[in-house]
Amino acid sequence: MSQLVDRPRRTSAQKDPSPGATTRPPRLSRQTLARWRRDRLLLLLAAPGLVVVLLFHYVPLLGNVVAFKEYLPFLTIAESPWVGWENFRVIFSGDPLFVNALTNTLIITLIQVLFVFPLPLALALLLNEVISERLKRTVQSILYLPHFLSWVIVVALFQQILGNAGMVNTFLRGHDLPTFSIIGVPELFEVLISSQVIWKDTGWGTIIFLAAISRVDTSLYEAAAMDGAGAARRLWHVTLPAIRSVFVLLLILRLGDALTVGFEQIILQQGAVGVTASEVLDTYVYNHGIVGGNWGQAAAVGLTKGVISVLLVLGANKLAHRFGERGVYHK
Repeated sequence: MSQLVDRPRRTSAQKDPSPGATTRPPRLSRQTLARWRRDRLLLLLAAPGLVVVLLFHYVPLLGNVVAFKEYLPFLTIAESPWVGWENFRVIFSGDPLFVNALTNTLIITLIQVLFVFPLPLALALLLNEVISERLKRTVQSILYLPHFLSWVIVVALFQQILGNAGMVNTFLRGHDLPTFSIIGVPELFEVLISSQVIWKDTGWGTIIFLAAISRVDTSLYEAAAMDGAGAARRLWHVTLPAIRSVFVLLLILRLGDALTVGFEQIILQQGAVGVTASEVLDTYVYNHGIVGGNWGQAAAVGLTKGVISVLLVLGANKLAHRFGERGVYHK
């Protein structure tokens, strides 16, 4: 025996639109318009910065078309002949100079991600244990100072201290002790530039971690202490899980700059160690593009580096979502 199934009746407003009817685009909600009206002063203040970002960061991206042309400085970009993927042949044909630059870049990146990137977190954890606020602020100010020095000054300081005629070797010679060479030694170049990055930027990198640690609920530490957890266990079970999302976010952003290892820092010291030991992708683009006149090849290398950096950020962000982290953006 068949059963009657009640079907909801459609009203006139729910009827299917006729084939010739046009659907109107969704209008801005009143809440959105109200927020814009409320924040109009903030939007006005942010407008100059937005214009600067558009003009100097996004509009120049149109110049990447040079990677597909045989660009000549005395011609405009539009007048330069198209060569298609010819400029990318240096990347995929195994050019020894490009392979050397890529290898040096990957080695320096691996060293800095594994050994340099975690140091601001370790330093922030140590500073957080300082009881005296006055002493903590004094130490922070001292550690922040090198960040504001230019790479020219930093490289000069290292040369004056660790160079063959620097303060350390001068002291050793004066006391009839054996000297050592760090500046200008190709085998120690990766260690040298990594130590310079540590000295210059580790203190500055603690700012975000200290801010994240300060937001941890103190009642969690009190509860852990009442349960008998020592300082090490409170650090492992309370502090680190609370700032894990910040660490993951900064790691993803660092991977976005994985192929950028410091052009100014390296180009200042390239003459002392030679191109073979110090050539990275950024200096390769400069030496072979601007100095050598291979504009198309340099643009091709730079474009490929940018695409790979974007893919690294997207992949790392996707992996962070798999582990339950928010990452750079939401799903």
